[in-house]
Amino acid sequence: MSAAVPSEQRMANQIAANFRHVPADAAAKEIAGHIRRFWDPRMRARLLDLVDSGADGLDPVVVLAAESIRQP
Repeated sequence: MSAAVPSEQRMANQIAANFRHVPADAAAKEIAGHIRRFWDPRMRARLLDLVDSGADGLDPVVVLAAESIRQP
């Protein structure tokens, strides 16, 4: 049995899937903007913790977006 995927990881990967048609840098910018606008600060913090821990299965564009999410 596999461990459940954290909801922040699942949702971030779903957002990334919506931007597969654009270059990775533009997609990362859009993903970061969406997460900043619509996610609760606690959710953003959990996503950043997942990125920092190298969570398996995170979309690489989400990892790129994390850098923008960290910036004010």
